[in-house]
Amino acid sequence: MSRKARTERGKIRKVGAKQDVTIGVDLGDLSSSYCVLDGGGQVCSRGQVLTTKTGVTKFFQKLKPCVVVMEAGTHSGWVSRLVASYGHEVIVANPRAVKLISKGKRKSDRVDAEMLARLGRADRTLLWPIQHRGEEAQRDLAVIRARATLVEARTALVSSARGLVKSLGERLKRGDASGVNESWAEGLSEEVKQAVEPLLKSVGAINGQVKEYDQKIEGMGVRYPEMQLLKQVHGVGTLTALAYVLTIEDARRFRRSRDVGAYVGLVPARKESGESQPELSISKAGDKLLRTLLVQGAHCILRKGGAESDLREWGLKKQQGGKRAKRRAIVGVARRLAVLLHHLWVSGEVYEPLYNRNRAEEAARKAAQKAAQKAA
Repeated sequence: MSRKARTERGKIRKVGAKQDVTIGVDLGDLSSSYCVLDGGGQVCSRGQVLTTKTGVTKFFQKLKPCVVVMEAGTHSGWVSRLVASYGHEVIVANPRAVKLISKGKRKSDRVDAEMLARLGRADRTLLWPIQHRGEEAQRDLAVIRARATLVEARTALVSSARGLVKSLGERLKRGDASGVNESWAEGLSEEVKQAVEPLLKSVGAINGQVKEYDQKIEGMGVRYPEMQLLKQVHGVGTLTALAYVLTIEDARRFRRSRDVGAYVGLVPARKESGESQPELSISKAGDKLLRTLLVQGAHCILRKGGAESDLREWGLKKQQGGKRAKRRAIVGVARRLAVLLHHLWVSGEVYEPLYNRNRAEEAARKAAQKAAQKAA
């Protein structure tokens, strides 16, 4: 550690011995800027630390417990866990909600660090704090995200191959991307075959890698028995159930199950002002991958031949009225699916697909019996 860095840390220790200290940290890829406020809100120190485990440890390990504020980002997960392990209170701000920083007119690392510290000192609710998942959950979720990246790459390659072949007056055979390989070039002219065979070969290699990830994900599921509660629902497999559990991690963080719909960004955004109440699309807040998997689950629930359930009945009614109504129905089913999965997780109940229908039929039966008794 340089002489300047040792001097700055000495200042922070001296201030911290007398009054509360708040440190704002603007995380960067190589180095991070920090700003230290004393109990009176005065800047007592500024500087930079390397965004490495060694750099973070050297700076925070020997400081007395204080409040550390940072924005959510690539490094915020491991940095927040490491800083908290040294006894500091860590607040991770939601960058989507803190417009004072993201939309600031004097934006810089120094200014952002000071703004984070001042917001954390004044009212931490202004930061819309988020809760990072644990290290093990982060590692397991990385496997799911890596698989999703391969699937996206596979989709792009297949689309490119189909487009190239069509532009030359020929067509690839139809089929699911998971079955694509070099054999799909059979029947094409030799010139076209030479153009697309490398793409198809790459897709075949990716399919093998995706299968390896699927095996890993199946093995990981053993460590999360709560997944079995979620997999009771038709349309929810191991991948979706595991992604749901790992993303939320602690089911008790939500007071009500219906709050999960907003957490995954499947509720309409709001921008009301006076009498103006525009109809907006969904907020798309939260985890994109989980939202995508829930939408895929909704498609599975609503597709032709799907298993009977209250959720399916509701969706089929909502999708009557054209393409726009169908899109809304899919989003609505995905939102209700997110809520249902949380309820099953918290309650541990056995899932009854036709609970609402059976209850309505039972109520109608009792009403009919009562009417018959009165008539008699």
